[in-house]
Amino acid sequence: MKHGFVKVAAATPKIQVAGCKYNADRIIEIIDKAESNQVKVLVLPELCLTGYTCGELFLQDTLLNSALEQLNRIVEFTLGKNVFVTLGVPVSTEGKLYNTAAIIQNGQLLGFIPKKNLPNYSEFYEARYFNPGQEKVRYITIRGEKIPIGINMLFRCRNLPALTIGVEICEDLWVPLPPSVKHAMAGATVILNPSASNETTGKDIYRLDLIRMQSATLVCGYLYADSGEGESTTDLVFAGHNLIAENGILLRQSKRFENEMIYSELDVQKLMNERRRMTTFTPTSFQDYEIIEFEYQMNDILPETKLTRLIDKAPFIPGLKADRDKRCEEIIHIQSYGLKKRLEHTGSECTVIAISGGLDSTLALLVTCKAFDLLHLDRKGIITVTMPCFGTTDRTYRNALSLAEHLGTTLKEIPIQEAVLLHFKDIGQDKDRHDITYENAQARERTQIIMDLANKYNGLVVGTGDMSELALGWATYNGDHMSMYGVNSSVPKTLVRYLVSYFAETAKEDRLKHVLFDILDTPVSPELLPPVEGAISQKTEDIVGPYELHDFYMYYILRFGFTPSKIYRLAVTAFNGIYDEKVILKWLKVFYRRFFSQQFKRSCLPDGPKVGSVAVSPRGDLRMPSDASVSLWLEELENIK
Repeated sequence: MKHGFVKVAAATPKIQVAGCKYNADRIIEIIDKAESNQVKVLVLPELCLTGYTCGELFLQDTLLNSALEQLNRIVEFTLGKNVFVTLGVPVSTEGKLYNTAAIIQNGQLLGFIPKKNLPNYSEFYEARYFNPGQEKVRYITIRGEKIPIGINMLFRCRNLPALTIGVEICEDLWVPLPPSVKHAMAGATVILNPSASNETTGKDIYRLDLIRMQSATLVCGYLYADSGEGESTTDLVFAGHNLIAENGILLRQSKRFENEMIYSELDVQKLMNERRRMTTFTPTSFQDYEIIEFEYQMNDILPETKLTRLIDKAPFIPGLKADRDKRCEEIIHIQSYGLKKRLEHTGSECTVIAISGGLDSTLALLVTCKAFDLLHLDRKGIITVTMPCFGTTDRTYRNALSLAEHLGTTLKEIPIQEAVLLHFKDIGQDKDRHDITYENAQARERTQIIMDLANKYNGLVVGTGDMSELALGWATYNGDHMSMYGVNSSVPKTLVRYLVSYFAETAKEDRLKHVLFDILDTPVSPELLPPVEGAISQKTEDIVGPYELHDFYMYYILRFGFTPSKIYRLAVTAFNGIYDEKVILKWLKVFYRRFFSQQFKRSCLPDGPKVGSVAVSPRGDLRMPSDASVSLWLEELENIK
């Protein structure tokens, strides 16, 4: 439960219709299995203690009495166990029968949640036996104990208040205004749904989408347990389609017709952070809600839940190629349409772009070509400028020339060695001293040239720097840091590679394909230091760290506001077998130091289009003071053993 991770499960026992003792035995076996697997929240199907398909037997006292007797046995079995259990049971009170979810934890029956919406159409006829539940919570006497019953009831964990549980039953989800909406607005972060949804052709797809989207709408975790084998097949078949979703993401689903127990971990801290970020998610204090508190038996320190859910090491990049291609196409459209609008607004038919033969300038040039095509402008209006200097290698130089040629742009080659050496003389810089002045003077000379060319040709300077460089401050202030429109400003470095690869794969000309693939194969470098034996000597990732790590850190810091220790833990899981823990910690510290110290560069960024859920624009997603202290974050990292 440390860092907000809660292990959860949804399970389908094989039952006997009206066989309450048999069913209780199976339920007890599942609870025991869940406990041995450190499950903290378990949901079982609707009316699983009796069977959903009992029909007229629901009106028999013998069945109802047996159900309560076996429920009591299950409650007693949970004593001393650290699992919160929800299961379906019929409850008769005040002359009425209710389809309820019994809530059990550590030997206590915490309450009954009645079903509100009773289907009475097609194959369903629940209103024949059951009464709809009431929202208001009242107390009924069950075997001498006062037990709350009502829809407006939430269960809050004292050990982890972010774990607040609400319950709705089957059809309650399928109506226009499910009870879970009100539960979430009242503070529920996890919704449990004991269900008996029969199987028909294609229904599983609808069911999955419904649950996944409800978890997204409510920014919650959603656990759904479905009836399965053992229910009567007189007219219907139940497949045990169990599902676990979190904020629009399906974490697990069972194989149908196999009565499985599925497991995952919900990140309730992540859900709370997401709600906090969304000003349109407005919690409402409902006075008619009953909050029942419960707690797990544990030490003062929350145990560390073993993670089995996927922690993607590339959160900006879809795993499936079809999804990646779609994502790339969308981003390229956003970039090119953003630049198209800026060109239209300024009346420019010319752009100036510095090309180095590297990934970032290649992507920026490709996007610029697409914007020109959208405007039906001649690509000769794209002035591509290569400015070789001390660190330029033959490989990148040739690739820059070839790229400009194959794309049909206007190429200008302006060597800058003499200008930079003259500048060194003016400021008293030793040309053999390869320090930050040596490097930045080259970057600023290049920026001066393209800015002046833009003035000369009434053009617009297109920026090439990407979001990862901006997050790290890996840019020369008022050098490559500056442009008139930055098309890559919210594209992380790891995604830049896939975008260029997408262009390469879809290019119609073989020569262009060849150049793009060679650029993809070139090490990332600013090429500001002299090459060694003709090869790149200055590799960015050797200096600031692997971009795949930094993009991972950036995603969880900016998107969810996670603590350093949680991000470290996620990174260790995601990059297991790729980087050891010391390397991950080292570069995480580097990221935090650079991220805080370099905000002044981001505070004056040029305009550029937002393409994803994370961006660093000072006008939008990242309004951060340039002089904030990083000490709190680094102190937490220093305490990691």
